[in-house]
Amino acid sequence: MQAKKRYLTLLSAGTCLALLLYLGGVRLRAARHSPPGSRHGPPPRPGAERPWPRFPDALRPFAPAERPGPEGGGGRVSPRQRRDASAGLYRGRRCRMESCFDFAQCRKNGFKVYVYPQQKGEKIAESYQNVLAAIEGSRFYTSDPGQACLFVLSLDTLDRDQLSPQYVHNLRSKVQSLHLWNNGRNHLIFNLYSGTWPDYTEDVGFDIGQAMLAKASISTENFRPNFDVSIPLFSKDHPRTGGEKGFLRFNTIPPLRKYMLVFKGKRYLTGIGSDTRNALYHVHNGEDVVLLTTCKHGKDWQKHKDSRCDRDNAEYEKYDYREMLHNATFCLVPRGRRLGSFRFLEALQAACVPVMLSNGWELPFSEVIDWNQAAVIGDERLLLQIPSTIRSIHQDKILALRQQTQFLWEAYFSSVEKIVLTTLEIIQDRIFKHISRNSLIWNKHPGGLFVLPQYSSYLGDFPYYYANLGLKPLSTFTAVIHAVTPLVSQSQPVLKLLVAVAKSQYCAQIIVLWNCDKPLPAKHRWPATSVPVIVIEGESKVMSSRFLPYDNIVTDAVLSLDEDTVLSTTEVDFAFTVWQSFPERIVGYPARSHFWDNTKERWGYTSKWTNDYSMVLTGAAIYHKYYHYLYTHYLPASLKNMVDQLANCEDILMNFLVSAVTKLPPIKVTQKKQYKETMMGQTSRASRWADPDHFAQRQSCMNTFASWFGYMPLIHSQMRLDPVLFKDQVSILRKKYRDIERL
Repeated sequence: MQAKKRYLTLLSAGTCLALLLYLGGVRLRAARHSPPGSRHGPPPRPGAERPWPRFPDALRPFAPAERPGPEGGGGRVSPRQRRDASAGLYRGRRCRMESCFDFAQCRKNGFKVYVYPQQKGEKIAESYQNVLAAIEGSRFYTSDPGQACLFVLSLDTLDRDQLSPQYVHNLRSKVQSLHLWNNGRNHLIFNLYSGTWPDYTEDVGFDIGQAMLAKASISTENFRPNFDVSIPLFSKDHPRTGGEKGFLRFNTIPPLRKYMLVFKGKRYLTGIGSDTRNALYHVHNGEDVVLLTTCKHGKDWQKHKDSRCDRDNAEYEKYDYREMLHNATFCLVPRGRRLGSFRFLEALQAACVPVMLSNGWELPFSEVIDWNQAAVIGDERLLLQIPSTIRSIHQDKILALRQQTQFLWEAYFSSVEKIVLTTLEIIQDRIFKHISRNSLIWNKHPGGLFVLPQYSSYLGDFPYYYANLGLKPLSTFTAVIHAVTPLVSQSQPVLKLLVAVAKSQYCAQIIVLWNCDKPLPAKHRWPATSVPVIVIEGESKVMSSRFLPYDNIVTDAVLSLDEDTVLSTTEVDFAFTVWQSFPERIVGYPARSHFWDNTKERWGYTSKWTNDYSMVLTGAAIYHKYYHYLYTHYLPASLKNMVDQLANCEDILMNFLVSAVTKLPPIKVTQKKQYKETMMGQTSRASRWADPDHFAQRQSCMNTFASWFGYMPLIHSQMRLDPVLFKDQVSILRKKYRDIERL
């Protein structure tokens, strides 16, 4: 009997074990064969198609296990509801450039962007008009869809909150009816707000298909790496071009300010975004940590007010936000209803180091910007540790963080145009990976917008990275002489200039750009020199042609000269040695200045001899040859056409460009009063300089250029570099540049 019981017991145990193994196998097989993103498994991580596994980063942003329910509801969303909602945001959530983007058109015609024509009766908010204007004013824009690599809708997609007056209805059918839509392939959709009360999902309200998103407040969960672009949340008042400079005017040492950590904003009593802001009072000390919230927002805030609201509201009114912003070392940037916040850009501009407190937010332009160099990435779960953490940061690190905020603000965020162009440049880098910019370019001055990878893939070919690479520019220069006058006499200034420049120990070659209407002179008309003289006949014979990136220029430095410039060999040598120490700037002799005319409310141009200057004219100046490429390919055709039509202002435009890139003034060498006097001699240009219309044109150019840049990039300087011992009463034989004193 006992043996029978033991047999039955073993049989039952074996049956149970077999059943468990069978069920486990079914579950395992189902998990293996279920489609990515189904309820049986999470969607694949970026790079899942690679043979080697990618292990999660230990510092991956924290994603809360449970999402708060609707405001005031107090309930929680079930895991199944959360999973289904996430999977339903984008049908193309697995999209990457390799799978959902057609590279063929881009490789055929280059990176060109087409904006759909505005449809009749469709209203476009000012913010989206600024986005479209930035694209249409860029070098990427094309009006021919057949040439386009990327398409942008004219339908306003920025605000997809159904409660917003800017919300565009029936967007789904309007988009689907576009004959170029092609399920969103090669389309880019800009969006600032999505979802609405009470859940604020990231759904934009229509099927985006295979389109890319340039989206604010996007979560790491919904962000598609190497496909979407995270952009900052900006207000409707954000400037279209230019923008204000950052508030850090000087390298203030020590970098600490009156307040260590500040915040001032709404307190959400219930619902999404309420947890963190409701807990800020635990950290607020009213001294160097000032975190202020108010319940006074919304029509029915009093219905939800708690016991702290009156006290918080009273404390909130005591402080001026701008005063706090300008006098704080760190600025808290907690999430709002959505992950992003206006506080982010406000902190960057104010040189107040952002302390990010928005778990799961894919930070703006995270694909290229290293935010660890400019911000502190906090964790909402560790709010109480924030003060001690930032107090432990060394002053040297704080200064570096603050300086980086200023660079990032001015390079990528100070205007709608820069935000849009940065988005487009990131996408362009993905398409042309072989010449894409690296992290150093994106995170160091002057930034990715001014370093065009089509010019070169080697950092040493740009004037900004010599120090980083431990390099120096080549020790020779190419002189480019702009000739517009027929060669009728051997005593003309251009021939004397050519001989003087050729004698320079640093001169590698001379290029004469023949922009004269008369035929080229015979070779024997040019003087014999020890360096090659190359004569190039300008095809269009316009002013901008003097700044074309000629292949003949093999040196880093270009000595730009007008045909009637009078320079000695010694002056050329000295100017070049100065330039070698400042290879990113314009270095030269004739200086000019700008000023603001209060009576006319416009910028003015002056050639008066004063104690400061802001331009060095390219009639006798040295600069890096990269600026020829930047002038030709970065500046819009409208400005270059204006210069060519006027046959004037090309030197001013080059100064605008270089100062906008470097954020520095040019450098004047010696006094060189003779330059001004000889310009009025018997030359072809004498009539130009004496003509009052010529001067008036230059005044007009100043304002047109400032309007395009969105601000005045020129910077005044009082620095003038003279040769060593220039003024000293010592033997002339002891002076390296002794001929300059005799002038």
